[in-house]
Amino acid sequence: MLKNQRTIQKPISLSGVGLHTGNQTNMTFRPAPINTGIRFIRTDLEGKPEIPADIDHVVDLSRGTTIGIDNVKIHTVEHTLAAIYGLEIDNLYVELDSNEPPVFDGSSLPFVEKLTEAGIVEQDSPKDYLIIDQTITYNEEDRGVDLVVMPSDEFRITFMVDYQNPALGTQYTSMYSLTQEFVKEYAPARTFCFLHEVEDLAKQGLIKGGNLDVGLVIIDRDLDENELNRLKDLLGLDQDIHPSNNGILNNKPLRFKNEPVRHKALDLIGDLALLGVPLQAHVLAARSGHKANVELVKKIRKIYEKKLITKKFQGKEPESCVLDIQAIQKVLPHRYPFLLVDRIIDFIPQERVVGIKNVTINEPFFNGHFPGHPIMPGVLIIEAMAQVGGIMLLNSESNPEKKLIYFMGMDNVRFRKPVLPGDQIRFELDMLKYRRTTCKMAGKAFVGDDLVAEAELLAAIVDRE
Repeated sequence: MLKNQRTIQKPISLSGVGLHTGNQTNMTFRPAPINTGIRFIRTDLEGKPEIPADIDHVVDLSRGTTIGIDNVKIHTVEHTLAAIYGLEIDNLYVELDSNEPPVFDGSSLPFVEKLTEAGIVEQDSPKDYLIIDQTITYNEEDRGVDLVVMPSDEFRITFMVDYQNPALGTQYTSMYSLTQEFVKEYAPARTFCFLHEVEDLAKQGLIKGGNLDVGLVIIDRDLDENELNRLKDLLGLDQDIHPSNNGILNNKPLRFKNEPVRHKALDLIGDLALLGVPLQAHVLAARSGHKANVELVKKIRKIYEKKLITKKFQGKEPESCVLDIQAIQKVLPHRYPFLLVDRIIDFIPQERVVGIKNVTINEPFFNGHFPGHPIMPGVLIIEAMAQVGGIMLLNSESNPEKKLIYFMGMDNVRFRKPVLPGDQIRFELDMLKYRRTTCKMAGKAFVGDDLVAEAELLAAIVDRE
């Protein structure tokens, strides 16, 4: 069922202290037009710089998710983004007069309540869902982190954690419906931290806005009275602290029996919001944190960009190929007899591209190379390889039809076998280095399973005059 984009009906404000900076922040949510996305705005700085809440603007993951642009940063945005994503809001301005949203109780519930109070309204434009049609995986063997994204008829999350701590143990949660479960079952889940982590953060000058009302502190060692007093001074607390029967400092009651793993799912939702588009998939996670979540988002984002490029130039979702010849002609300026790419069959923006060249006896160069013994000139094999690589580069530009690729150098060129009429060449190119206007690519050309040529290509993107 198609759904329209959503924003809020009216501006609404809230205030509080940031968890790590300790800064007092006034925050205002404002309605935004269709296709705006989520944008954070620093109203305290000259020019009121805007930071899009997307994966390209993530600048730090040390303790939460930080986004930034140039030297402007906003820390710990995941709880705010989780509330926005969980309420299925697509377009929103988030204004702040400091560099960190308020932490409140360590959950997303205060943001959910304010956004709901502002009223959520539909806009006159459909949502652009990213529908996952293939399994995507990310893992870190050394840390036991596993993330799997599978096709699903709607957005779902399954999360498992297993801590070597009696207060937590192994915990599991599964959310089957964002619409029906997020507000009551996940938004209230508070952040948590082990006691030794709290001490380390305090010594680093972080959690300046933390107190015992912010999240849950899990006791992971024995505490005597002297140790409790030392902790009170270290954390700068006015209230006394004491151990508890439930393994949580000051015996704070849980909102859910498995509240910690629900909060991990909440963090994952906030990080998935960095895709910039609602996801239709089932995400399974084990022992994941912000770093792994963001790496997964990067992989998913590449798939989304591929779909966008195919729609832009081919007018439909990828099927047997990413770009057919009509789409290729919209990207490359080459024409007969020098267009040497017939199809793009795989593409990861700024990372990898695979293209096809069908070699027929009708190629004009066979008349002279060589009469009675036709062989495709090696220089044209490299030219075809360069054209395939050029597609990877031009599609990283917002207006590729106004750009050209100039190849500045070739290294390690090798020709392994001749290419004959009737052959189909498969070019595979991987990005080695990429900067704003130049790049270096490694390319290989295959006929079947046989490597026929390889080269490293240096190229520049220039404006078409």
